[in-house]
Amino acid sequence: MLLTIAATRFPDGSPATDLGYLLHKNPARVQTFEQSFGRVHVFYPHACEHRCQIAVLLDVDPVALVRRGGAVRSQRGLDQYVNDRPYVASSFLSVALNGLFATAMNGRCKERPQLVSCPTALSARLAVVSCRGGEEMVRSLFEPLGYEVAITAHPLDEAFPEWGESRVYSVQIGQTTTLQSLLQHLYILIPVLDNDKHYWVGQDEVEKLLVRGKDWLKEHPHREFITTRYLKYQSRLTRDALARLTEDEDDLDPDAAEAEHAAEEEAIERPLSLNQQRLGSVVSVLKSAGAASVLDLGCGEGNLLRLLLHDKQFARIVGVDVSLSSLQRAAQKLRFERMADHLRKRINLLHGSLIYRDDRLAGFDAAAVVEVIEHLDPPRLQAFERAVFEFARPRLVVMTTPNREYNVRWETLPAGAFRHRDHRFEWTRVEFREWAGRVASQHGYRVHFLPVGPEDTEVGSPTQMGVFERDAHCASLAGSEAVR
Repeated sequence: MLLTIAATRFPDGSPATDLGYLLHKNPARVQTFEQSFGRVHVFYPHACEHRCQIAVLLDVDPVALVRRGGAVRSQRGLDQYVNDRPYVASSFLSVALNGLFATAMNGRCKERPQLVSCPTALSARLAVVSCRGGEEMVRSLFEPLGYEVAITAHPLDEAFPEWGESRVYSVQIGQTTTLQSLLQHLYILIPVLDNDKHYWVGQDEVEKLLVRGKDWLKEHPHREFITTRYLKYQSRLTRDALARLTEDEDDLDPDAAEAEHAAEEEAIERPLSLNQQRLGSVVSVLKSAGAASVLDLGCGEGNLLRLLLHDKQFARIVGVDVSLSSLQRAAQKLRFERMADHLRKRINLLHGSLIYRDDRLAGFDAAAVVEVIEHLDPPRLQAFERAVFEFARPRLVVMTTPNREYNVRWETLPAGAFRHRDHRFEWTRVEFREWAGRVASQHGYRVHFLPVGPEDTEVGSPTQMGVFERDAHCASLAGSEAVR
């Protein structure tokens, strides 16, 4: 059972061998650790200032497992001694990672603390993975987290190719991220892929899942699947974990916190009919561009979806939101259950996050991002940029966001306050243009800006709109960069 993790030189100029400081394992030494299931060897196949690779090799003793009462799939005959447990990545590897690299997984490094939160180019290779769900399942777990995934399938027997492929793969993942995130993802997702655990799963596993998944699992589009498998289909534990993961999400009560905050924002903007102007402006841009397939990213309760559905130009409409309760309210408002068949075929609702890669969002003419981006924490903006402009890559992106400068025109809004209590920031016109210009240039788009609402000579319009159009020449260059 072999896992390797490789890093290149850190963005601040630190040598790649500083990976050893983060992992608390000296690149110059080979170390061996005794475990209940065998031995774990840690060594560095390659270590220089430009590239450093660490290897974790598990030497699982199946005989010792049986004698100590370790879990195997069958307790009859030779199967308890002869099985794939010594070879495929499984919960044994997760336990080893937690024991070897707990400090790194917890985000601590005394010698190089500045590198803990420093994203760098990392790759991990699992030499052998057992996954009955095939390549599609492997990709569905790692790609939403932003990883580039390379998979090699292995035949049942090379001497008999007619027997077909096995359920065993070699998997390599890579992206620019922190070591802490990579280790947490591997710790949770390895046993999910294998769909087995060698120890009893109880309430303490819920706590492990919440600790290692707190920064990413809630917004993973397959969080329920991951949670169910990780907890070995124990419904009570799964319900508890999911409830705690989503405890700050809205319930189905329309008077929930988010609805209340949205109502506050609507009350501020109502005298200008700003929401209607916003939606009308977005629809107008989409129509002028000739878009036939449209994503509404962060669709909320479906106000824009309703307008799009009433125009026959939009043949394929998909609303995406991270909140299940918002999607349920959207379905209710759109009257999905009573919708005519010819309309129902044109529209769909998806549960998903805007900061993770999601292949379901690729291939659309246009995407609308209406009053959404300001709800994201600033550190997650880069992930949002990649998810929308690098991976989904619609031909057109229409984005609206508040103009902070205009807030002084509302007497009911306290000085320095945002329009919505959930806003993480609100940009001035200059700030929005600088951000949008950088994103457009980086991802092969051109961008122009339009005012929404009455335009004040001093502070501009209350809402600012950016219209990103994919540049064919720049897009090909950006695509080749993404491949590299």
